Amino acid sequence: MMSQFYNNIKTVVLLAVLTGLIMWIGSLFGPNGLWFALIFAGLMNFVSFFFSDKIAVMAMRGQLVGPEHMLYRIVEDLAQRANLPMPKVFVSPQMAPNAFATGRSPHHASVCATQGLLQMLTPNEVAGVMAHELAHVKHRDILIQSVAVTIGAAISMLAHMAWWGGGRRNNDGHPLALLGAMILGPLAAGLIQAAISRSREFNADSGGAQIVGDPMYLATALEKIHHMNQRIPMDVSPAFNSMFISEPRSTWRSIGNLFQTHPPLEARLVNLIGREQV
Repeated sequence: MMSQFYNNIKTVVLLAVLTGLIMWIGSLFGPNGLWFALIFAGLMNFVSFFFSDKIAVMAMRGQLVGPEHMLYRIVEDLAQRANLPMPKVFVSPQMAPNAFATGRSPHHASVCATQGLLQMLTPNEVAGVMAHELAHVKHRDILIQSVAVTIGAAISMLAHMAWWGGGRRNNDGHPLALLGAMILGPLAAGLIQAAISRSREFNADSGGAQIVGDPMYLATALEKIHHMNQRIPMDVSPAFNSMFISEPRSTWRSIGNLFQTHPPLEARLVNLIGREQV
């Protein structure tokens, strides 16, 4: 109960900070821009709470699967073990191996795995990955994670608009618009990192190992995912990085690399199976 209360408080604080940033970017367009930002912020707060799961799945081009699919059957078994409602199950056509959970509560949760993950991992390793995602659901991490991702992406979009809209009003450009374009994308990623602390990933790793029954399933999966993601980029905005089980190698990467959203692989393996076995 206290964990749920704490997560709700963090969600409110995060919404307030990100809304403030949206308002600041809007002010770069003048008084009319400020009103636009106010309306936009209210809309984004509403959308991020009720529709962030759908936005995340759409961004990954996820396709809903049913009981006939192997992934659905794996998640169904794990959800029963974890005493959780059955989430919606999606498969993304991306070939980089990865997975995520999203939604505003365990009763409105969705999980998604990429086609690459299903092809490159064994069924036991897939179960380890999906158990990690269900641990996020059980710990109620998914609301603040989904909110942060949705509004972080909106801030990056507005910073881009400020650069192209504000910066081209006159020949000299708008210095504040330039500043926004330079720092607000990475800053949004940094705020997401602050909202999704590394301890959440450690806790989800440990919780996932308990759900699936063997920490080695997830440990070997994390090693494979980590090494394959060094070779296969994922077509997704860096604002979504914190959502995945492993930080993807994105074709968009640039200064945003300064804000890492996941603990190092070695630390996660130590957390899972103990220092003496790593």
